Amino acid sequence: MADTIQVDIVSAEGQIFSGPARMVFAPASQGELGILPRHAPLLTLLKPGEVRVLPADGGPEQPFYVGGGALEIQPHHVMVLADTALRARDIDEAAAMAAKQRAEDTLRGHIDKVTEAEALAELARAAAQLKVLQRLRKLHG
Repeated sequence: MADTIQVDIVSAEGQIFSGPARMVFAPASQGELGILPRHAPLLTLLKPGEVRVLPADGGPEQPFYVGGGALEIQPHHVMVLADTALRARDIDEAAAMAAKQRAEDTLRGHIDKVTEAEALAELARAAAQLKVLQRLRKLHG
């Protein structure tokens, strides 16, 4: 169909989503992208955050968490190659909160630059997961 775009979301664990969509939103390294059918070809990095898929059948928006990776866009295909990917409903809130707390505790200590970078990356991933959960709660009351 000319008014849809094929979306595939995969990670090292396997494929998490495959299907046609009306639109896709993704957290690219330079900001959020809105992707419609016939989008210009693009290859960019993803930052931790939420990928949102608007299904072609008009069903409800489907949110996913990605922990970074790459995004390839072709006029009729979007490929999300994520470091980590989860359906929003599968995010473990307690684990995300614990990871956020660990990262914050690490950053408060006297640490070297490598440890600081690792803690900041963990903090970004945990914060992105929690943000996806918060948005999912708003959507579903």
